[in-house]
Amino acid sequence: MIRITDKQRCCGCHACVQRCPKTCITLIPDAEGFSYPQVDLSRCIDCGLCEKVCPVIHPAEARRPQKIFAAKNTDPAIRLKSASGGIFTSLAEHILLQNGVVFGARFNDAWEVVHDYTETNEGLAALRGSKYVQSSIGECYRQAENFLKSGRTILFTGTPCQLSGLRCYLGKSYTNLLAVEIVCHGVPSPGIWQDYLHDLCGNKRPDYVHFRYKPESENLQKDLKSGMLSPFAKKSHVQQYLHIAHGSQILCAEPHKSNPYIRGFLSDLFLRPSCHACPARSGRSGSDITIADFWGIKKYHRKFYDHHGISLIMIHTPKGLAAWQQLSLLSIPATYEQALAGNPSIEQNAPIISQRAIFWQRYEKEGISALYLLLKQMRPPFYKRLLNRAKRKIKNIRCL
Repeated sequence: MIRITDKQRCCGCHACVQRCPKTCITLIPDAEGFSYPQVDLSRCIDCGLCEKVCPVIHPAEARRPQKIFAAKNTDPAIRLKSASGGIFTSLAEHILLQNGVVFGARFNDAWEVVHDYTETNEGLAALRGSKYVQSSIGECYRQAENFLKSGRTILFTGTPCQLSGLRCYLGKSYTNLLAVEIVCHGVPSPGIWQDYLHDLCGNKRPDYVHFRYKPESENLQKDLKSGMLSPFAKKSHVQQYLHIAHGSQILCAEPHKSNPYIRGFLSDLFLRPSCHACPARSGRSGSDITIADFWGIKKYHRKFYDHHGISLIMIHTPKGLAAWQQLSLLSIPATYEQALAGNPSIEQNAPIISQRAIFWQRYEKEGISALYLLLKQMRPPFYKRLLNRAKRKIKNIRCL
């Protein structure tokens, strides 16, 4: 049976919970807000199925992609609503045209991130965009298996560990399954996200949350108030804002570099322990396709680059290539070295920093205010920030 003695050895994929024939495994959140399986020994029959479907116990071999592309959707309106080049929408619409089903992450009414599925184009809107919180898979593996056995075509998107969990849960290949993973830096704590949201919003329930808002122009506040969007916004500007609103009231409109939640996430203060020892990076997830932002593409393909976002596409299987070839996209070939330079998380685990333990010790006593205080202490001195800013400007000039 599943026994979690080392939290780095559980990625929270829920595969064991869904596969248990006696439904005797429940997920219990710990002090960090991450859920772990707990077995009811009085009902367990020790069948071993929970261990059989664990992706940490049964990791796959590392793979290099067969083909790599930089790509973008030809529809500027789709790219405006998407995190990068709008490739997810193209894949999803292709699957839906085949009477298929699309699985992905969305917000629920409490602004928790959960996995869900849609069978309509209208349902894709909730699944688009980045969500910097670990999503709860719930019953999605079981639901996907039922759809697959009935002959429906499935697009299942998720983090590498979630796709690895799906691979182990299904236990065999399905020709009607297209598995697409996103490149993942690591998943932050759902508990911290909820605490941050409550601290920011108080009793006001947000009507809108977007981790990568795209405003009309460089006048962010004006665009947020007007609610207008334009495909002519600069990608380098529009991609870096957390936007939270309650009605017409803007509760948060901060760039990622100054927002405390995003800074804590990118500083590795509250990632899931398994993210520091991920069993699914380097193509181990079993996905057919990997997608991400193509960071740094301007350095390699200046003519193809624009300000609206470019997707990185890594094809791992013939099935993934066949699906890719049926899409109407603008694309150019790229290399693995180019992809890895801008997305080191393809292979590299998030480091364990000393401030992580300090944060959780202080969080236990001070709550979410520990995040604000620790980030203030971690901020580099003014002269270093000025030097880093100058280096970035020089780098951007060289890419022109």
